Amino acid sequence: MTAGEGPSGVALKEAPAPSCGPDEVRVGVKASALNRADLLQTMGLYPAPRGVPADIPGLEYAGEVLEVGARVTRWKAGDRVMGLVAGGAWAETLVTHEREAMAMPQGFTFAQAAAVPEAFVTAWDAMVLQGGLRAGATVLIHAVASGVGTAAIQLCGLAGARALGTGRNASKLERAKAVGRVETVLVNGQAPAFAESVKALTGGRGVDLALDLVGGDWLPETLDAMAPQATLMLVGLVAGASAEVPLRTVLGKRLKVIGTTLRARALEEKIAVARAFEQHVVPAFSSGALKPVVEQTVPFHEAAGALERLAANDTFGKTVLTW
Repeated sequence: MTAGEGPSGVALKEAPAPSCGPDEVRVGVKASALNRADLLQTMGLYPAPRGVPADIPGLEYAGEVLEVGARVTRWKAGDRVMGLVAGGAWAETLVTHEREAMAMPQGFTFAQAAAVPEAFVTAWDAMVLQGGLRAGATVLIHAVASGVGTAAIQLCGLAGARALGTGRNASKLERAKAVGRVETVLVNGQAPAFAESVKALTGGRGVDLALDLVGGDWLPETLDAMAPQATLMLVGLVAGASAEVPLRTVLGKRLKVIGTTLRARALEEKIAVARAFEQHVVPAFSSGALKPVVEQTVPFHEAAGALERLAANDTFGKTVLTW
């Protein structure tokens, strides 16, 4: 990948195989998936953290353990694992800390497993671990047809919460309804206007939790659509990194606004999330209560074209890459 060239700068090339440290496993990657962070990295807008391959995108993977470090006890060669990395997953092999890797759900293919980590861990960490999602709560999910959005719908259902979702594409909103129980609001016009519709759906009260994957000029409307003492989890900035914040709304409603990202966290924080997710959420995939939404599976050599579709907002759920 050549940073700054966008999807056109993505191409297959030879690179040295990563070495396995004493607490790490080397994984033979069978599948990965596309994320908007990958697109931004190709555009030179979201560089990889220090120590991560700058020219190899990819934040999630599924594959087989090829080698284990001298101190590794959780895994052995041949184990099927999935997980998140800060970069480098669009490769035939990668290394990761043994405690960051998670066991694949029983019965899953590598393509299915590769669609789980970024979408579901992001949504679960934001809504449950940080946002306090509880049964009976009402949740507003922006970009509800995205990978994280479709994961959030299902996690709301699992928790016994009510999901409301927004989007600008009517057909995608209809498809979202097939993923799980969600009421949708179509956002038309240049300036986003959805707060009144959300409040009408909630009897004027507003939502208890908002999962905001959009940011920008959507933020004031989101705050207006929230109930007293609600929490806004800011996860993405698709609409821009700046917003005019109505502070009277924040004060008057006693709102919490929490920004979150997984990629830049310290290793121990990432490990804690991975261990909790494997314990509390992965069993729901094995039982069929949760399902990754895979719209398309394409070979790695077609990654550039898949990124173009993502840039044009022509995707629904996840696009998976396989070798």
